[in-house]
Amino acid sequence: MLVANEMRLRIGARGGVFSAVKLGTDRYPALTGVRALGAMVVFFDHFPLRANSHITLNVMAFFFGLSGFLIVRIYYEQAALDRGWLAQYFLNRFARIYPVYFLLLTIAVLIHHGFRPWVLLTNYTLTHALFSNVQFIIQPSWSLTVEECFYFLAPLFMVLARVRSFLAAFLFAGLLLLAALLVSRLRLGFLGTTPFVLSTTFFGHFLEFFAGVYLALAVIRVERKGSIDLPGTKWTAAGVAGVGLLAIAMMLVYRRASLDLSAVILINNFLIPLPIGLLYWGLIREQTLLSRLLSTKTLRLLGRGSYSFYLLHTLIIDCVSVPLLASTGGYRPLYVVLTFLITWVISILLFFVYEEPINVILRERFRSKVFRIAET
Repeated sequence: MLVANEMRLRIGARGGVFSAVKLGTDRYPALTGVRALGAMVVFFDHFPLRANSHITLNVMAFFFGLSGFLIVRIYYEQAALDRGWLAQYFLNRFARIYPVYFLLLTIAVLIHHGFRPWVLLTNYTLTHALFSNVQFIIQPSWSLTVEECFYFLAPLFMVLARVRSFLAAFLFAGLLLLAALLVSRLRLGFLGTTPFVLSTTFFGHFLEFFAGVYLALAVIRVERKGSIDLPGTKWTAAGVAGVGLLAIAMMLVYRRASLDLSAVILINNFLIPLPIGLLYWGLIREQTLLSRLLSTKTLRLLGRGSYSFYLLHTLIIDCVSVPLLASTGGYRPLYVVLTFLITWVISILLFFVYEEPINVILRERFRSKVFRIAET
C-alpha cells in the first residue's frame, strides 16, 4: 500500500527530493489514486459522520492487493536470494515504511505513556500484530505487521514464481497459512487463535496479496509485448460490480443479530480479492471515467501522503477531535470534516518535509554500504 512511487525513485544525492515526487512520474497513476481513496474510506470508518455508522467494506484488501502488485512489478525480474540484492531490497522497504511509523509511534507513546516494555518492544519492532494479547499503540498499525511479513517473504515468492511457477509460490503461501493455523492451536499467544490468524496476520490475508502478485505477473507479460491499453470498460465494470455485490453481502452479514465470523472471513479474505484484481486490471489497461478520476493530480498528491494519513488519522481523532467533540457537544459532521481536512494537510506536509526526504537520505547514505556488503 505504500510503494507506488518507487518505480521512478532512481535519484542521486544531487537530484534532490522533489525530483522523486513529481506527479507525472507514476507508471500506474490510477493505483496511486486508489491509495488516497482507500485512506479516506478508512478515516470515515473510524470517525463516521454519524456515530456508530461504520463502513463494512474490507478496505485493507485493496491495500494488500496493491502491495502485492507493486512489490512484484518493481522487483520480480531482478529478485535474487543473494546477500547483496536482499540487503538493498530490505533497505528500500525500511526507508519507505519505518521512519514515519517511528516518528508517529514515538509521539503516541509520549502522549499516552505508561506502556509496558513488551508492548513497546513489539510495537517498535512491528511484530505486535503477531501476538493476540499485545496492545496496538497506533491502532491501524496492525496492518504494517501484515505488510512487513509479506515484504519479508516476497523475495522467496518471486524467485519461486520465476523458477517454478506462480502456483508453486501460491501453494507455499497456503502451506504457511496451514502452519500458522497449527501454531494458533497451541495457545501460546504467538499467532493467537484461528480467528486471529485469519483476521490479523499475513497468513490469513495471503490471498489478497497474491491477487496482486498474479496481476503483476500478467501485466509484466503484456508489457513485454508492447502497449497494454485495452478498448472498452468491461474489466473495470466487472471489478466494480464484483466489489459492489460483496459489499452488499457484507452489509447483510453485519445486519444479522449475531455476527457470523466465518461469513466475514470468507468474503473478506477469500472472495473479494478476485474482483479487486479485475478492477486493478481495468484501471491499469482501460481508459475509463474511473481511471481518469483516480489519475487526477489531486488524488495522486493525496495518494503520496496516504501512508502518513493512514497512521496519523487515529492519533488526531482520538487525542484531539473526539475529546473536543465530547467536551463541547458540538455538531459532529463539522468536527469530522474539519478533522479530515486538517489531517490531510498535515499528512501532505509530513510527506514532503519528512517522509520522502528521510527515504531519499537513507537510501543514498546506505546504498554504498550495501554494495560493500555484497562484495564481501
